Amino acid sequence: MSTFKLNVPDEALEKLKQKLSVTTLPDEMESDNPSQYGAPLKDVSRLVKYWQDGFDWRKAEAKINELPQFITSVTTDDFGPLDIHFVHQKSPTQSAVPLLFVHGWPGSFLEATKLLPLLKGDGKSPSFHIVVPSLPNFGFSSGVAKPGFGVEQHAEVCHRLMLQLGYDQYITHGGDWGFYITRALGYLYPEHVKASHITMVHGSPPTYKANPLLALQHAVTPYSDAERKGRERFQWFTREGRGYGIIQGTKPQTVGYALADSPVALLGWILEKLYDWTDKYPWTDDNILTWISVYWFSRAGPAASVRIYYETEHPQGKRLKSVNVLRGHVPHVKLGMAFFPQEIVHVPRTWARTMGDVVYESEHESGGHFAAWEKPKAVAADLNAMLRKGGPCFGIVKGANGYDGAAARL
Repeated sequence: MSTFKLNVPDEALEKLKQKLSVTTLPDEMESDNPSQYGAPLKDVSRLVKYWQDGFDWRKAEAKINELPQFITSVTTDDFGPLDIHFVHQKSPTQSAVPLLFVHGWPGSFLEATKLLPLLKGDGKSPSFHIVVPSLPNFGFSSGVAKPGFGVEQHAEVCHRLMLQLGYDQYITHGGDWGFYITRALGYLYPEHVKASHITMVHGSPPTYKANPLLALQHAVTPYSDAERKGRERFQWFTREGRGYGIIQGTKPQTVGYALADSPVALLGWILEKLYDWTDKYPWTDDNILTWISVYWFSRAGPAASVRIYYETEHPQGKRLKSVNVLRGHVPHVKLGMAFFPQEIVHVPRTWARTMGDVVYESEHESGGHFAAWEKPKAVAADLNAMLRKGGPCFGIVKGANGYDGAAARL
């Protein structure tokens, strides 16, 4: 393992500016709401110009390099050794709780950065050792071009990274692909994963055979206002927002040509999601271009990041034959769930409770898909509530209750 500092070559920066300088933009429908057709032309035009002439990548890079970053080799059973980039904020509290944060698409390790200062502990709330890997094919980790690297393999990499760091037991947080990967970790390694906190909550309808009380509750209890609005949001996403997933899950190579060759194609492809999937989040141009630049300058290239969709739709796992099992009951892992109104996937609470031993639920008044970025205080509050003294998961990780000395006994 070695420390990692990001240093994009000057040649790569110059090449990016050259590509931006010859951009050909499309026209746009004359509409009062152009975003219904995709990324708005006025925003893309502005960002292209700023990316070329005004955005200071070196400043953004320096900010990223303030993070405690490392890179290490993780050997997998079927794909050999992979270089994994990760952020590791190690608490000075000896008994801090190991927390694995797993991002999704189109996110990255950047999603967790606002959480880092909120989970240091203060004697009243627990401390955490936080590990945030760049998943393979994302950020500054190795790419994988061999078929079959799906959710099971991502979970294998994350688990082996935690073991290499000395964390035999740990808890997890995840949304988007992080939802599936952290669920897979609990499914595949239940003796190591002791609790999990999730957003983008799925779940399947309860049945009278498997979940009689939840099935009865679902049958007789009207949906709450939040559940009704959540169903409308999910229906919108299913009807209007899933096109990207169908493409990436069936023909990732085809869209990959655009993502790899055109920074503007990458910008438009991701910008749409940053707008549509958040809850009126006040993105700055610097926020957006830092987010997109991490993809553009990624080690494997931006096209590699979409392969997880295809590999999940065409699973080749040895132990995890389908991700559908991860929407069902995963035993042995204590489960916390957070519901945000502008999340893209919503299910009734009775469905969500079929997924395991649910010990904590929170329902938030605002926030969307990138919860840790949009509402870091809410996510931190959830994790603190689960792991603090008197919380449902206090002391669940052997030798790591989050407090030092006398404070641990109070």
